[in-house]
Amino acid sequence: MSADIVKLLKDAGIERSTITLLSNIGSAVLTLLVGWIAIRIVLRIEKKALEKSRLDEALHLFIIKGTKAILWIVLAIATVSNLGIKTTPLVTILGAGGAAIALALKDSLGNIAGGIIILINKPFSRGDTIEVAGTTGLVDSIDLLTTQLHTFDNKVVTIPNGTITMSVLTNYSREETRRVDCVFNISYESDILKAKEILLNVVSCNSDILAEPAPIAGVASHGDNAIALDLKVWCSTESFFDVKYYLEENVKLAFDEAGIGIPYPQMDIHLRRNPSKS
Repeated sequence: MSADIVKLLKDAGIERSTITLLSNIGSAVLTLLVGWIAIRIVLRIEKKALEKSRLDEALHLFIIKGTKAILWIVLAIATVSNLGIKTTPLVTILGAGGAAIALALKDSLGNIAGGIIILINKPFSRGDTIEVAGTTGLVDSIDLLTTQLHTFDNKVVTIPNGTITMSVLTNYSREETRRVDCVFNISYESDILKAKEILLNVVSCNSDILAEPAPIAGVASHGDNAIALDLKVWCSTESFFDVKYYLEENVKLAFDEAGIGIPYPQMDIHLRRNPSKS
C-alpha cells in the first residue's frame, strides 16, 4: 500500500493494525486473482500440449486434474501467507494428512501407478485380445484404476491395473500376423509322405494362409498309438480362428477320403487259462 494512502488512512483516524490488515487483505485478494488467471493459462497450455502428445486420453484428464490440484494448493498457501498467517503449520498438516491418505489408499495408489504405466507404455489398446491374470478377452476400456475386458463367451471381467503390471501379459493382437499350430495323428500303417502331401494340399486351398513364411508339415513325435504330424502355417491375426477351424475340419475330411487312418487308443487283453482248473 502506498505511503500516501497510509497517511490518508491515519489522518482519518484508522489504527495501524487495521491498516496492516487491510493491506494484507488487498495483497491476498490480488495474489488470488493473479494466481487464478495464471492457473487458467497454465492449464490451457497443458491441455493443448497433451492433445498433441501420444499419451492416452484417460491420462490427459489425470494429469490436468493433478496439475490443477497442486497449483491451487500452492496458491492457497501463498494467499494465506499474504494475510500474515504463518504457513509452516499448515504445510506440516498437509504433509501429514497426505501421508495418512497415501497409507490408507496404498492399494488404490498402486492401481493408479499401474494405470499410468499402462497408458504410457501401451502394452495393449482398446480392442486388443490379451491374456492376463488367467483371463483371455477383448479390451473394452482402460482407466487409471482398472482395465475392463470381455471374454469370448461375453463375460465382463474387470482387472485392477496393479495386477496387470505385476503379471505376465500376452497380446494376441499386437502383430499383424500369427502362426497357427495344428497336430494330426495318423496310424503307424499310414503313409507318412502321403499324409504330409495331403496336409500341404489342404493348406494350398485356403487363400487366408500366407505363402511366406512357408507352411511346415513334419513328424512331431512317435506316440504309443500314433505318429503325430505337425502343421504350422501363417495368417493375418484377424483370420487366426478361421484358419484354425478350416484346417482341423478339412484335414480330417481329406484323410478320410485318402484312407489315412486316425487311430484311437487300443488295448490288447490276453486271457491265460489256469491248468489246475481244467
